[in-house]
Amino acid sequence: MKVFTVALLLQATLVLSSTTGYVDHKPARFDKREARQPSPGIVDHAPPQFNHAKRQPARSPGIIDHKPARPNKLRRHNAPSNLPNERELRRRAEAEKRHFCVVKPRSDKGDDAPAIAQALNHRCRSHSIVYLPGPVYNIQTPMTTLQMDNVEIVMPGSLVWSTDIEYWRSVSMPIGFQNQSTVWYFGGNRVVWDGHNTGTLDGNGQVWYDWAKGMGNLPRRPMNINFRQLSNSVIRRMRFVQSQMWTMAITYSKNVDLDDIYVSSVSNSQWNTLNTDGCDTIYSDRITFRRWFVRNGDDSIALKGNSSNIAIYDSVFYDGQGIAIGSMGQYSGRYEYITNFYARNISMVNTGHVSYLKTWAGVSRGFPPNGGGGGLGIASNLVIEDVRAERLRKPPFFAWQCENYSGFAGKDCNSSKFKMRNIAWRRISGTVVDKVNVTGRFRCSAAAGGCDDVEVAEIDFTKMNGSPLDKWECVNVHGNRGFECTDVNPK
Repeated sequence: MKVFTVALLLQATLVLSSTTGYVDHKPARFDKREARQPSPGIVDHAPPQFNHAKRQPARSPGIIDHKPARPNKLRRHNAPSNLPNERELRRRAEAEKRHFCVVKPRSDKGDDAPAIAQALNHRCRSHSIVYLPGPVYNIQTPMTTLQMDNVEIVMPGSLVWSTDIEYWRSVSMPIGFQNQSTVWYFGGNRVVWDGHNTGTLDGNGQVWYDWAKGMGNLPRRPMNINFRQLSNSVIRRMRFVQSQMWTMAITYSKNVDLDDIYVSSVSNSQWNTLNTDGCDTIYSDRITFRRWFVRNGDDSIALKGNSSNIAIYDSVFYDGQGIAIGSMGQYSGRYEYITNFYARNISMVNTGHVSYLKTWAGVSRGFPPNGGGGGLGIASNLVIEDVRAERLRKPPFFAWQCENYSGFAGKDCNSSKFKMRNIAWRRISGTVVDKVNVTGRFRCSAAAGGCDDVEVAEIDFTKMNGSPLDKWECVNVHGNRGFECTDVNPK
């Protein structure tokens, strides 16, 4: 790589074009009389304190107070914000002594991935502003952009993935969990990625839904992006549509805010959108989701093994399964944890549950992702408050320690040694479809000593026909508060 002097690096403006790569260095023009504010800083994360006993937090100004979610309130995710232009960004880069890269889409509609990777891996890998002004970028090859440092990305346009299923399956990269894979590793420290409410990652998912034909966890089917080893960073005002599989996973990351995020994966054919999770956290700490809209066919947001201090605020979820804690204990002999989870001010429409907890049985059968079991660990300090739910398809609250290999579903329910304790649902109300007959169904494992300290408070659900819903089914639940177990033999 050509070596530049420090002075040149500090003052140069780099312009990248996908057709020609690195074009030239143009000195950024800056009127020194103009005062510029520093770039948006990174939020100093202060995770909520999980004093589980009698916790009564002050409500934020945006608390819904049990009013039904209305889609028109979410138009803010689609309305463009005040978008800075190239000149303004160049001036700010000069004032802050940052590198400045502009990546423009190819005129021949060829692959734009190499130019994006070139900017984020080389010319503007650190202390920089990267601007993607084009309306559409075609992504035809995988990207790895890691170890960025103090980078701001401004992207009002769309990245659109090609539809060559067999190619993407041949090049997808493992994320290190189950058989899940991705086509973009994205990571670094002090990264701000701002889509200004129009920046979009479009996975062209319909071809994947039709190809999968409703089958789950097919090998090498990639998720859109893997935020990997990302720290002290902010992803905001972004749209993720028609994901190929999971929308995203956050792995080996800490201190990350994801604010004002829109996720939509829907099918226009007979085939469903199974496996289109909104986001999964794995081996990550202090991840905060604020003002999310998710419409999909699977977990709205899921916490998987070794997730801690995860929080969700002021969000709306449609059509998927709700908030998932798990699954856990899938890998025989491996210890995992999910601790200190807090969610508040959530609206749900037509989801499966408000939230559900799921561990694999203690007997290992088959191999992940569709088999496994026998893992160890703990899920503890899990709190969800201030939720309004409409037309839930299943019991609002659900815990299950019977996950098993195909053909063994519902067996070995007392064999898991994965402990679940200190769980609370407070101030939650809404409606369920008429076929739902219980408010909560908890099937906890005897080998783990059951589920301990499960609390509910101010829960109010009715069926769509107006009938009350006040029955709780429990096995091996201890220290339950706010409800009585009315059936010890749930199906």
